[in-house]
Amino acid sequence: MDDDIQDILDSVSRPSVPQRTLDLQALTRAWVNERTSPELLPYPSDLVERVMERVKKQIETIEDMTGTADPKSNFTLVILQTELERFKFLVRSFLRARIAKIDKYPHHYRAEALKESQATLSTPSPLLSHLEQQYLQSHQGLLSQHYHSSFLSSFPTALQKLDDTAGGISMVDKPEEDSAVFCRVLRDAGSVEIQGATSASEAELRRGDVFVIRWSAVSDAVKRGDVELI
Repeated sequence: MDDDIQDILDSVSRPSVPQRTLDLQALTRAWVNERTSPELLPYPSDLVERVMERVKKQIETIEDMTGTADPKSNFTLVILQTELERFKFLVRSFLRARIAKIDKYPHHYRAEALKESQATLSTPSPLLSHLEQQYLQSHQGLLSQHYHSSFLSSFPTALQKLDDTAGGISMVDKPEEDSAVFCRVLRDAGSVEIQGATSASEAELRRGDVFVIRWSAVSDAVKRGDVELI
C-alpha cells in the first residue's frame, strides 16, 4: 500500500513532459528499432500523424517568420528550422528503412498484409500503412511485368509463379528471425526462452538489462514497447 501511495505522489510531483518531447523520443526509438530489427515492425500510425501535423505547422510558422527583420525573430527562426530538419530526417530515414524491407521481402509482406486484412479484429498499429500497401502493389506489379516480358513468358505456365510453394520448397524469402540483436529492457517483461545449440534456457527481462539475443526471443516484447533495440 505504501508503495502505491508513493507512486501516486511521484506521478503528481513529477514535472509534465511536453508532447513534442515525448513524440520525438518515440519517433527516435521507432527509427532505431526499425533500422535494427530484421523484420518490419507495426506501423505507428498515430505517432506519424502527430509528427507530420507538427511538421506542417512548423513549416507554416517558418514561412510566416521568414520575412521578419527582427534579429530576435531570426534567432528563433534558426532554432525552428533546426528542429524541423531533425524531425524530417527521422521520418525520412524511418520510412526508407521500412521501404528497404518491403523491397527485400515483397511476397512475404504482401501475404502478411493479406492475413491482417482478413483478420476479424482490426489492429491500431497495422503492419503496413495505406501508402506502403499502395507502394508494395505498384512495385510488385512493375517487377512481375518486367520479369514476365524478360524471361518468364518463355517458361511453362506452372513455372511462372514468383511465390510458388510447391514440393515443400518456398520461393518466398522471409526475414531471418534468429539473427542476433542488441536490446535494452525498458520495463520488466517476464522471461523469454533462449534456444542454445544443444538445449534451451530462460532469461529474465528486467528493467535496465542489456542483452545480445535472438530476435525471435524478444520480438513480441519490442512490439509491446517493453524492450528497445540499440
